[in-house]
Amino acid sequence: MSDLIEPFQLNVSEEDLSELRGRLQRVRWPDRETVNDTSQGPQLLKLQALVAHWIDVYDWRRCESMLNDFGQFKTTIDGLDIHFLHIRSPEPDAIPLLMAHGWPGSVLEFRKVIAPLSNPGAHGDDPRQAFHLVIPSMPGFGFSDKPSEPGWDMSRIGRTYVELMRRLGYERWAMQGGDFGAGVTDEVASLALPELIGIHLNFAMFMPAPDEIRDATPDEEGMLASARYFWSTLSGYAQVQRTRPQTIGYALADSPVAQAAWIYAMFQDTCGTAGNAEVSFTLDEILDDIMLYWIPNASASSARLYWELKRSNWSSAARIDRPIVVPSGFTMLAGEQVRKSRRWIEQRYSDVRHFAEHEQGGHFAALENPHALVGDIRSTFASLRES
Repeated sequence: MSDLIEPFQLNVSEEDLSELRGRLQRVRWPDRETVNDTSQGPQLLKLQALVAHWIDVYDWRRCESMLNDFGQFKTTIDGLDIHFLHIRSPEPDAIPLLMAHGWPGSVLEFRKVIAPLSNPGAHGDDPRQAFHLVIPSMPGFGFSDKPSEPGWDMSRIGRTYVELMRRLGYERWAMQGGDFGAGVTDEVASLALPELIGIHLNFAMFMPAPDEIRDATPDEEGMLASARYFWSTLSGYAQVQRTRPQTIGYALADSPVAQAAWIYAMFQDTCGTAGNAEVSFTLDEILDDIMLYWIPNASASSARLYWELKRSNWSSAARIDRPIVVPSGFTMLAGEQVRKSRRWIEQRYSDVRHFAEHEQGGHFAALENPHALVGDIRSTFASLRES
C-alpha cells in the first residue's frame, strides 16, 4: 500500500455550476406551511430566500479559493482516498491536532478557528499555544471517497485517522471533535495510544445511565428535557438516515433544494438561535456547507453512516465501567440540544483537564462561538505541551 500524500486542488467546472443553477431555477416549491413557526420544518419563505441568494449572490469560486488556500491533500487509506486540510503552524513546537467533523458538517465547519489555532501570534495571542491542524473529510463526505461496501463505522474511521497522522509523520498529537467527530474521537481515545496526548470535545455522545437520570440535579433535569425534545421532535432526519439512507439519497442527489432544506433544517433546529438560523450563520456559511454535499454528490454516502451505526449496534466508547483515560477537555454551549453535565462526564472520562460552559452558541461550536472553542482547546492542552 502506498503512503503517498498528494496535493489536491478544487476546480469545479463551469458546466457543473451552470447545471446546478438551472436546477435551482426550475424548482417546484411545495405550498406554505400551515403554522407560523418551524414546527413543520424549514419555512417556505426562508428557503426561498436562501435559494434566491444561491442563484443571484452566492459565489462558489470564493469558497473554492478558500479551500485551496488552506491547503488540501489526499491519501489512500484502507482502499479509500481521504481528503484533508493540512495547515502547518509557523511555530516549530506546535501540537499536531486532528479536528473531526460530523453530519451535516464539513471541513469548512472549522474555518473560523484555523487561523487563531495555527498562528496565535498573528492574532495577538501567545505563539506558544499554536497547533498544526489536520482536518479530514469523513469517508463518504466532501471530497473523500465514498465507501462501496458496508463496515465503515466510527471505529474504522478512527483507525483511518490514526493512520493519517502516522503517515504525516506526527509522533505526538491530539484530537478534537463534535457531533459524529466526537464519537470518532472517543473511539481513538479508547485505544489509549501512546502518541495521543489528549482530546477535546464539544459534544458528548453517551447517554446518561438510569441512576444518573433518577438522581439528576435541577440543571441536569433541564439537560434531560432538552435531549428528550430533540429526540422526540427534531431527530426525524436521523431516523430516516439510520433506516433508509438510500431512499432519502435519491431526493437529495436529484434536487439541490431538497439537499439544502435537509441540511438547513439542522442549522435551524440546533443552533444557538433555534428557529432562526440566519442570526447564527450567514447565508454563505450555510450554502458553503451545502455545496460540500451537493458538488461531490455525498448525500446518500454521508447518510449511510447513521445506518452503519445502527447496523453495528454502536454505543459510545466512553463508559462508566471502562472510562477513557486520555486527558480530556470539554466545551458545552447552552444552545446545544443534547448537553452533558460535568458530573456525568467525569464518570466516563477519568482525566478531565478542562470543562467550560458558555451561553452563546449551539451545536456548531466552531462556527457559532469560535472564540470560546479556541480558548477551551488551548486550555485543555496547556498542561500537555511539555508532558
